[in-house]
Amino acid sequence: MAYVKWFFILIFGLFAGGFLHYTLPQNDVVRIVDTFGERRDLGDWTRIFWSSPDTQSTTLENRDVQFIQAVRPNGKVIVYRNEDTGWGWPPYFKFGTSNLFTEANDAISKKENPEWVRIRHYGWRNEFFSAFPNAVSITPASGPDDKPVNWISITILSLLAAIFWAIFVRLRRFKRNRIDPLMEDVEDGFYAAGDAIEDRTRGVRRWFRRSPR
Repeated sequence: MAYVKWFFILIFGLFAGGFLHYTLPQNDVVRIVDTFGERRDLGDWTRIFWSSPDTQSTTLENRDVQFIQAVRPNGKVIVYRNEDTGWGWPPYFKFGTSNLFTEANDAISKKENPEWVRIRHYGWRNEFFSAFPNAVSITPASGPDDKPVNWISITILSLLAAIFWAIFVRLRRFKRNRIDPLMEDVEDGFYAAGDAIEDRTRGVRRWFRRSPR
């Protein structure tokens, strides 16, 4: 049973960690090389990797999506999508897709004279599932190493850890004060019932030994 318990704990931890890693903001220092718009098929289950800022998104099979192409300081390429999140999840309340697209075009630079920017985003880049991180904001960077500390994610993770620890402590205290005494009473009851049955069985055996044959 211990292996089964730890298996479910591991599965829950993987799902929770993946959800947080996908949802929490991340910062990349990149050089923007191009922007373009393209009509993309939303697919079936891969729809979860696209924003749903309006009710029509649940019925559309494809739509026009803006993309931002960039290069990291190590030379690796990264492509971001530029979609509004609206009032949906995750709660970034992004409505300025057109403004961000204009900022991205204004920040395009060449390899010979790079202009580095910080792109805050959420999500993953996965070629197999055609998943792209969604750019949330673009700010100038002083250089390729100008990557700020992600205080937002640190704060959210600290709050979640504090809430989880508080719930864990209270559940453990509740178990110690309420559940454990109840289980001890039940266990004592079983022992008492077993002793009573054993006494009666012993008495019946003695009666049969004393009865005339």
